[in-house]
Amino acid sequence: MELVILGSGGGPQPNPSRSAPAMAIEHDGAVYVVDCGNGVARQLVSAGYRLRDLGGVLLTHHHIDHNADYGNLVALAWTAGLVDPVPAYGPTPMAQITDQYVAMNTIDVDHREALGRPKLRSLFDPQDVAGDGTVFSVDGLTVTAAAVEHPPLEAYGYRFETERGAIAVSGDTTYCQAMVELARGADVMVHEAFSPEHLHLLTRGTNTKVERLQQHFRQAHTTAEDAGRVAAEAGVKTLVLWHLIPTEGVTDDEWIAQARKHFDGEVLVSRDLLRVTV
Repeated sequence: MELVILGSGGGPQPNPSRSAPAMAIEHDGAVYVVDCGNGVARQLVSAGYRLRDLGGVLLTHHHIDHNADYGNLVALAWTAGLVDPVPAYGPTPMAQITDQYVAMNTIDVDHREALGRPKLRSLFDPQDVAGDGTVFSVDGLTVTAAAVEHPPLEAYGYRFETERGAIAVSGDTTYCQAMVELARGADVMVHEAFSPEHLHLLTRGTNTKVERLQQHFRQAHTTAEDAGRVAAEAGVKTLVLWHLIPTEGVTDDEWIAQARKHFDGEVLVSRDLLRVTV
């Protein structure tokens, strides 16, 4: 398997140095995209992949920084020659979200279908993830889901596993035992991280109180230190800090130092188009 971080930043606001949350995992020629932040199709092409090789999409939850370009990814793959349906997994209501996307783009869709392209809606295969367990298994790859804690939303982490190794992905979550178990023994764990000492950078030029921001992040997200704790408790080999908040103002050394308070394995600070092979 090859992991490529397509977007390393966290949050919905576009940032010049880090793209929105997304990653690709390639196995046996198929490309699986986890989360679809703004610009994911362009990032996938920038990583050297063909859009028509899209094998599946997995959404961890329905915040806009994670699902904004779900529809666009499949539609742009359609314009690039996609002919096989793409399974798309995520919390309910995947079918409703898909139908609304296609309906919103009726003018373009009708025109391209009239030119002979397959029906766009037929290329979406939306499926709700309903609790822990196997999501799918194909060509020696098994993907499992675990419900993680990102209140007030339903949210999932995913584990990709072959006979050669495993990659676990947290999505957005607080520190939780479910993620520890999902990542148990994985070669690579990609985990969201925020730096509490730097959250004040998000409040510049706004009326937001840093104390209120701290409270929200403690309830719904994971510090880099606690991401290291998850990695240590799960016994993973490599921790990739991802969905970084703030996206600027924290050095790689600072991120790594926070994670190393508990974890002595390899720590990578994600950047756009970072590649890791398992």
